Amino acid sequence: MRALPAGREALLIEVDSAEEAGALHAALLRRRAEGTLTVREIVPAARTVLLEGLPDPARWASELTSFEGELPAPPARSPVEIPVRYDGPDLAAVAARWAVSEREAVRIHAGTEFTVAFCGFAPGFGYLTGLPARYAVPRRATPRTAVPPGAVALAGPYTGVYPRASPGGWQLIGATDAVLWDHTREPAALLSPGTRVRFVPVEGP
Repeated sequence: MRALPAGREALLIEVDSAEEAGALHAALLRRRAEGTLTVREIVPAARTVLLEGLPDPARWASELTSFEGELPAPPARSPVEIPVRYDGPDLAAVAARWAVSEREAVRIHAGTEFTVAFCGFAPGFGYLTGLPARYAVPRRATPRTAVPPGAVALAGPYTGVYPRASPGGWQLIGATDAVLWDHTREPAALLSPGTRVRFVPVEGP
């Protein structure tokens, strides 16, 4: 674990895996809630956690790196259930890559409990982990110029749901009507780091 200065009031903590980043994020949130850490924002990513608005980051650098070996698991929460129509244009290609039928590919994906590792790309977009490494899939060789909102997609080790229409190169396996981002809702994002997620197959349309 390394602590790197990121301006006068920020610190970037580097770890070795998404699991460690998620656990560190949970530990830092707990410390902030307890009042033992004063910081404005705690932002996890694939292998880093950024602390922004941190008084005296140099003093905190050595203390935060001592978390190594003491990282707690993220707190248990009831999973968010997202209904999915597994009819995406890339489902057949994903199933072929996994060497299973399309029905089995759906069973594998829907039978997995995911965790939001971090958010990014677009408001409300969560990078979900949980599939075993053998089910990682590459991005498309040619990205689509437009992916519809609600598209459920795979890329590398991650599953994601497009919160709005945008270009994208992920493999599309299904679609949902769930609203991932609504600025009039509190919180606006349906998914946040640490949230557990299950995808529930539904029939079309």
